[in-house]
Amino acid sequence: MTAEPARTCNESPKRIASIVNTRNIGIMAHIDAGKTTLSERILFYTGKTHKMGEVHDGAATMDWMVQEQERGITITSAATTCFWMRHGRKHRINLIDTPGHVDFTAEVERSLRVLDGAVGVFCAVGGVQPQSETVWRQAKKYHVPCMAFVNKMDRTGANFFKVVEDMRKKLKVNAMPLEIPIGAEANFTGLIDILEMKAIQFNGDNGEKPLDIPIPADMMDLAKKYHDELVEKLADFDDDIAMRFLEGEDIPAEELRPVIRKAVLAGKLVPAFCGSAFKNKGVQSLLDAVADYLPSPVDIWETVGHNPYNMDEEVKVHCGDDQPFTALAFKIATDPYVGKLFFFRIYAGTATCGQTLLNPRTGKSERFGRLLQMHANSREEREQIFCGDIAAAVGLKNVTTGDTLCDEKNPIVLESMHFPDPVISIAVEPKTTADRDKLSNALIALAQEDPTFTMKSDQETGQTIISGMGELHLEIIMDRLVREFHVEAVAGQPEVAYREAMLKPASHDSKFVRQSGGRGQYGHCVLNVQPMEQGHGITIQNKIVGGAIPKEYIKPIEQGIREAAQTGVLAGYPIIDFNVDIVDGSYHPVDSSEMAFKIAASMGLKEAAKKAGLCLLEPIMKVEVTCPDENQGDIIGDITKRRGQIAELTPENGSTKIVANVPLSELFGYATAIRSLSKGRASYVMEPNVFERVPSQVQEKIVEKNKK
Repeated sequence: MTAEPARTCNESPKRIASIVNTRNIGIMAHIDAGKTTLSERILFYTGKTHKMGEVHDGAATMDWMVQEQERGITITSAATTCFWMRHGRKHRINLIDTPGHVDFTAEVERSLRVLDGAVGVFCAVGGVQPQSETVWRQAKKYHVPCMAFVNKMDRTGANFFKVVEDMRKKLKVNAMPLEIPIGAEANFTGLIDILEMKAIQFNGDNGEKPLDIPIPADMMDLAKKYHDELVEKLADFDDDIAMRFLEGEDIPAEELRPVIRKAVLAGKLVPAFCGSAFKNKGVQSLLDAVADYLPSPVDIWETVGHNPYNMDEEVKVHCGDDQPFTALAFKIATDPYVGKLFFFRIYAGTATCGQTLLNPRTGKSERFGRLLQMHANSREEREQIFCGDIAAAVGLKNVTTGDTLCDEKNPIVLESMHFPDPVISIAVEPKTTADRDKLSNALIALAQEDPTFTMKSDQETGQTIISGMGELHLEIIMDRLVREFHVEAVAGQPEVAYREAMLKPASHDSKFVRQSGGRGQYGHCVLNVQPMEQGHGITIQNKIVGGAIPKEYIKPIEQGIREAAQTGVLAGYPIIDFNVDIVDGSYHPVDSSEMAFKIAASMGLKEAAKKAGLCLLEPIMKVEVTCPDENQGDIIGDITKRRGQIAELTPENGSTKIVANVPLSELFGYATAIRSLSKGRASYVMEPNVFERVPSQVQEKIVEKNKK
């Protein structure tokens, strides 16, 4: 890592806040933990809005889509910028509120890729829930330092300490309270700052004008216990603190704060705070903590990429307004007034209206037409966007999610994002002939926005098949077709997106020969296939020696293999997770062509796959049901009927939490079934878990159905 003294950035005098005082943060959580409510309070207390929008009223600023307001959930990540004063310095906070529903996990993935820090929100009653674990894994993948905010402390059953323990066990993180609550549920009246060893009391139900008060006498021992535990943990990160702690010295908060920051940035400590966002309690102290402990772009300092012309060569850029321009496009959205918006994060340099830059993926130049600072769905025109900031541009042509945008003289490719494959499909048809072209254009636009939404045409039926992450995901897509694109379409029944997998190694000698007068076609290759572990993907290795197949025909062979894998063999589903070695073949100096080798490879893969034997894989969902104790037996029985396996049973104050793994194909309409079984008292959430082999009797039915 570069030494600290060298981290000096030349900054533009036009900046409102220094790079050192910039925070790019995301709010992430399980659905209904209160992310959007917390975001609304942050906007209010930073002066960005003058009225707090409520999710339940459909008036939240960050939930601007009609579908979000109607359903009370976040569907698309919304970006905004606000400012917060801390220690006499103005901090710029670029904030992204992400969805909590698993169907929209791509929004979380691409947001975390460009953020420097995150606040994980946990329900004080529900604790660590399935999607909490998913978003935490995503943050860990991109090395994003995190803090925790335990929300809804005013709810019946709230238990701050249980949630912290839950984080330690389930998320395997070093969670450490920097605040503890005074009271809980209806008696949640204040907070104790463990670092400063002082308390604040909230006045009234809505947290108006919190007052500094002495720590209540009956809580002093508990506060000291957590203070000493904090200092003891910090001793692991600083030798001076360790020595003074062992000598029993009382160390001031201002000396501990930089060590906490150092531990958070290293991913070794997760500070935990608490409050009730809906009642306006604990939000200001959380904002102080964002300024104190989460990283600035300067802390990230160096961004590593690769030379697009030699991907083995590492290229590094560091932050500064005067550095060669480097940015990552992480989201595309369609705006009814300005057209396509391309959201990007700047890692180095400054963006200017009219600036020309390079997209290394296409090798072509792009140009910033207009630059916009976004506030949810409203926008502010800007002439310049500075290093470390997040903004949107209009006027880019051939840019997709995950593309790097860079200075033409200093090319670099940054790490992109990886998105899960869709697990559910439906057929869509236009209601009228007039809607046919409109439907195609609308679906293309939606697929460009959302990397987990795909569309394809079924060659046999002529139907358009759309695929997504769940029933809700596709429901929202259908709704957007009508409202935004004014397309009337009819949806078929949902279908599971199965996969095909090979069972054993096999090989095939494949030859494609056509002689029909004039120049013929000749392609010949020998392929060895081998099944690989789940998540491996498709790998193809050229093992040709002695020029049996010229190099120019290797790429067409690879294309033929990948295209054949997409259409499958057993039941028309994609074949996944296998390796192919191209081991031998031959060519004709006149008749050989790229097309001939592509066809030979396609035929060869399908024949090799048949020899290897194939099975179907189905998506298995991790389902978490919370139900009254009296309904436990009925719900477990229903899960078993659906080929589900119970993984965990946890009693929780008169209710039971059931965690099970259930095939997606058995879960269509589950919301209605669970309401019926529990008289509306049970709730459930689910997320994709793994792909598992389909039982043989079920596989036979699927194969037979697809043949028909």
